[in-house]
Amino acid sequence: MWRHFVLPVVMLASVLTPAIAETDLDLVGILHPQRTRHADQAEFVALVSDGQRQKAFRRAFDSGNELFSATFKTVEGAGAHVGQELRFTRVPRADLTGAGEWANHTPPRTTGPNAQSCSQCHFRPGDDGAGPAVADVHRDPFRTGNPAAFIRRNTPHLFGAGAVQRLAEEMTVELQRIRDEAAAAACAGGTRVERPLLAKGIGFGTIAAVCGALDTSHVEGVGVDLVVRPYQWKGTTASLRDFTRDAAHNELGMQAVELVGDDTDGDYDGVANEMTVGDMTALAIYLAAQPRPTSRIELASLGLTAPLPAEQKDAINRGKIVFRDSGCASCHVPLLKIDFAVFSEPSQNPNYRDSVFPAGQDPVSRGVDPDRPILFDLTRDQPDNRVKDTKDNPVSLGSFKRDDRGRAVVELYGDLKRHDMGAELAEGVDEAGTGPAVFLTENLWGVGSTAPYLHDGRATTLTEAILAHGGEGAASRTAFLAMDTDRQRDLIAFLSNLRLFKSGEDEE
Repeated sequence: MWRHFVLPVVMLASVLTPAIAETDLDLVGILHPQRTRHADQAEFVALVSDGQRQKAFRRAFDSGNELFSATFKTVEGAGAHVGQELRFTRVPRADLTGAGEWANHTPPRTTGPNAQSCSQCHFRPGDDGAGPAVADVHRDPFRTGNPAAFIRRNTPHLFGAGAVQRLAEEMTVELQRIRDEAAAAACAGGTRVERPLLAKGIGFGTIAAVCGALDTSHVEGVGVDLVVRPYQWKGTTASLRDFTRDAAHNELGMQAVELVGDDTDGDYDGVANEMTVGDMTALAIYLAAQPRPTSRIELASLGLTAPLPAEQKDAINRGKIVFRDSGCASCHVPLLKIDFAVFSEPSQNPNYRDSVFPAGQDPVSRGVDPDRPILFDLTRDQPDNRVKDTKDNPVSLGSFKRDDRGRAVVELYGDLKRHDMGAELAEGVDEAGTGPAVFLTENLWGVGSTAPYLHDGRATTLTEAILAHGGEGAASRTAFLAMDTDRQRDLIAFLSNLRLFKSGEDEE
């Protein structure tokens, strides 16, 4: 499928693990030839430059699909020296401070490596889905080696990820425009100017300006730079490229050249150039083009699942009203809309692309050029979930619907905003500096397929997740407890209706 592919380079590192010497890696490579095909950014750029943008998108998507499902081996760079001659661990090993050991890896690790493949954690109810409790990641954010300072992260699903980034990009543009207009008005009028920060109807507090200075003390739910970061439980990561680059390093032990440098072995495993620039592009495109979540009602209406009994549909519809009336929808906003529904890798917004790669290379010189991006339409181009309805008509179930103004309708049940969730959910350490109890609103689309719940997977049921809400979510929990049992059941029926689905995979 690929005209070009790049293999990792096995090199003599300054320190190798005791169990794997250079000659051992050579022998492994001979007896177990590498099967993973790595993407070549130059090929993507050539296709785009030749006007073959759709082919560039499909080539990147297919490559990303293969990389996401690949089971990486030691000879390819998977894993690292995590103690007792092991390559993988569920427990961070900051106690390993010897030459080439965990605590000395570059960049510093906060977890793992803990898996050989992306799909080993993201697999429920199918590929690119969520993970069970056993797949939870244990992180040591400050690399203390003290289990009391560890935090735990449940594996989220990745469906609809491109729409999430595009929403964040457009919201950031709105927020920063308000900031800039307030600053300009303050200088023009010579007075203090205060403006509400609203993006797609979501309030992020207020910003005030006097000429030459900004007051960001009343900004809420976003950093003072007003960049909406829609990934990670703490809302700390802006782009899918950054998300996948970090996951490859921490979870798989597969280090991207743009993270550690060319011909550089940052984790002393005897392998350099483990993930190419093209790999990171392909994975970003693959995740961005994941199909949107759906619902039991929609699946049944298309004949993709068994018909729902009338009483079940009635309960779901009643539950939707309960969801709104109980205040849940104030944070879990049912839908947001994207004005321009084309995803671009790299992003056209400088806040969502690298000006310089973490290892110091110039992205444009390596082919990651906003003037020659890979593009696809979120309302049309997703390859997955192209199905036929009950009348044998083709339906692109994976693509987002458009409204009458051509905007993409994103029914994510979220607001891409950070909230204080109260003492019960507060962690022992403040990983992101935003507050130990502050988390990004979890988007509820697909929630009926993704137990367990909450950032650390502590809730085995939706009811437990609701009851754990405190802080800004306390009022909705109180409203839930005040309901009669029938209304509570209707609410759970509505949430359970929100599903993940891929054609060819079982829908739980």
